[in-house]
Amino acid sequence: MLRLVAAGRTNRAISAELFLSEKTVARHMSNIFTKVGLSSRAAATAYAYEHDLV
Repeated sequence: MLRLVAAGRTNRAISAELFLSEKTVARHMSNIFTKVGLSSRAAATAYAYEHDLV
């Protein structure tokens, strides 16, 4: 999911691609941000590039 955020996709686009509800995607993103200590989608994108996830 972090790769999709780094690719610039919105929660709505991610939910459509993964066949999940937007609320589920938002919750998963919140959990990911907390787990790796991120505070924004921009920080998540930087993290993904720094860790060769994209």
